[in-house]
Amino acid sequence: MMSTNDLTRRSFVKFAGLGAAALSLAACGGSSSGSETASAPADGEKAYKIGVLQLTQHVALDRSNEGFVAALDEAGLSYTIDQQNASGDQSACQTIAEKLVNDGNDLILAIATPAVQAVAGVTTEIPIIGTAVTDFADSGLVADNDAPGGNVTGSSDLTPVAEQIDLLQQILPDAKTVGVLYCTAESNSEIQVQMAEEACKAANLTCTRYSVSSSNEIQQVVESAVGKVDALYCPTDNTIAAGMTTVAMVANENKLPTICGETGMVEAGGLATYGIDYFELGKRAGAMAIRILVDGESPATMPIEHLAAEECELSTNAETAALLGIDLSGLK
Repeated sequence: MMSTNDLTRRSFVKFAGLGAAALSLAACGGSSSGSETASAPADGEKAYKIGVLQLTQHVALDRSNEGFVAALDEAGLSYTIDQQNASGDQSACQTIAEKLVNDGNDLILAIATPAVQAVAGVTTEIPIIGTAVTDFADSGLVADNDAPGGNVTGSSDLTPVAEQIDLLQQILPDAKTVGVLYCTAESNSEIQVQMAEEACKAANLTCTRYSVSSSNEIQQVVESAVGKVDALYCPTDNTIAAGMTTVAMVANENKLPTICGETGMVEAGGLATYGIDYFELGKRAGAMAIRILVDGESPATMPIEHLAAEECELSTNAETAALLGIDLSGLK
């Protein structure tokens, strides 16, 4: 995973998860996967210590993580990085956040809103880069998206919701009703749901909320939407993204098309999306980290960054389209 262009640098990987930290995670009922990667610095070069807290494992968050590391490598940065994954467990998230702060990292990357909130609740000193967060200000992470004012900044995954609803209408011109599937435990999902409701209203579509409080409810809730809506819209909700195979299993079996918030959800069985590239989102976060570590910039004065509309991409699932009997050849 580390760059090998500089012959003075070498890399090694060691797997963490031993000792008191792992025991404390097990005690709180959460789960964590940890790995530590390092690149040896050249003579006189500083090796930065970076901690990473990822909320859970699914394609979008994984790609953000990979993009972040790629940005560090492309810049030739020497660093050690402690990768931790809370597996969607809020108590584990808190425990890992405390560990990363106590370890004295130079910077912490937090992936997804609950992860950023957990780290921000533990330290006001260590710079925090957040990514895969819909709205930093609305989530209480910064004073203002243009002027954060504290130790938190990062890259937003605010998706083009209106364009995604427009995509739904392009694919399903006869659709009248849309069900929005999301998890009530995620504050950023509420933002996207409101945006979807506004977009549906503007498009003369009836919009109904279908919410879950945990992944265990996904199958039942999707089944409850069958026969009541013409399509499902799934925003970039981490619980729904992690359980997208279940969503797709029920929806596709019942010929219920699903428009998704991001590409990974389409790969898991959704029909289509017009969304951001999470690898590029992570690279944007990595570039911000370099500005803080190397150039001495302060998160307080670094505006939250967004990918431009032209950086969004159309993704479709041909297998799902065939199963649903939908022709996607006219999309562009």
